Amino acid sequence: MNTAFQCSIKRIRFDENYEPGNSTRLTTNFANLARGEYRQENLRKTLAMINNRFNSLAHVDNPKGDRYSLEIDIISAEIDIEGNGQAFPFIEMLKSTITDHKTNERIDGMIGNSFSSYVRDYDFSVLLTEKSFKTGEKPENFGDLHGKLYQHLVYSDVFKTEFKKQPVICLSVSTTKTYYRTANIHPILGVEYKNNEYSRTDEYFKKMGLSVRYFKPENGNAPLAFYCAGDLLRDYTDFELISAISTMESFQKIYRPEIYNTNSPAGVVYQPSLDYQDFSLTQIVYDRIERSQLAVKQGKWTEENFIKPYQDILEQWAKNFTEMHSVHSEHAA
Repeated sequence: MNTAFQCSIKRIRFDENYEPGNSTRLTTNFANLARGEYRQENLRKTLAMINNRFNSLAHVDNPKGDRYSLEIDIISAEIDIEGNGQAFPFIEMLKSTITDHKTNERIDGMIGNSFSSYVRDYDFSVLLTEKSFKTGEKPENFGDLHGKLYQHLVYSDVFKTEFKKQPVICLSVSTTKTYYRTANIHPILGVEYKNNEYSRTDEYFKKMGLSVRYFKPENGNAPLAFYCAGDLLRDYTDFELISAISTMESFQKIYRPEIYNTNSPAGVVYQPSLDYQDFSLTQIVYDRIERSQLAVKQGKWTEENFIKPYQDILEQWAKNFTEMHSVHSEHAA
């Protein structure tokens, strides 16, 4: 049996007792919050923010705003390139499960949400900077390998056995682009925004087979970018969409308050900026400088432990990557 490029999945509960594992990318928002003397308080407050936001959006038959709560698991995917048991941790996402305290039901929330990737750290924090690419510029074939590795994971039997649907990744909008409010309003996702051109991140995610739409949920301050392989509005339940919004908007309020925790919401024409001054800080301690430094450090670690040792194997594998997945990619684009 050929076990080369075999994927495996681990789950870790994200709760007030969470401590980052040795293989966890330390730049992830959840790992950053779980260090230092305020770690438990940070985690408790973050989970309370997520639950409160969920209940505010799932307000039907929920008069006290306390009917639902979320359990969140960190999904860590590893890949064994040579089939020799040496697994490399390459992607992390979140999976939520909703508890309905009125009926005691457990309901599936979204798979995806946050997206962390060592290879993405290498691409953005090592490859782009070392070759001095300016904002918006990128090398030829930028993101090709990463996109194929991602699709290899999410279309694998291992992933499909664990999760019924494809991930939806929810990120901050780009500070280099302008967004325009449309007349399209979704009952859960809110007001749709569009921009005139893809950002470098949008292009990168397109190579993963994901297309993007931007929505500003009710009582939200700025649009969120939703990356999805299928039809965001048809393929997911209201609760799955609400779980993604409540989880990721809460994280964004913590580490991009200039965009997501402002004192006035985005207007008809919106240009996100980290220089915006009229915002409120959450009571959660977050080290944004450390996060950017770690991205470079972990990108270099990826280069030394993954890109360089397996370069020839990875190039050959990417060249022969089955075209089965590209059909999904073309559909998404």
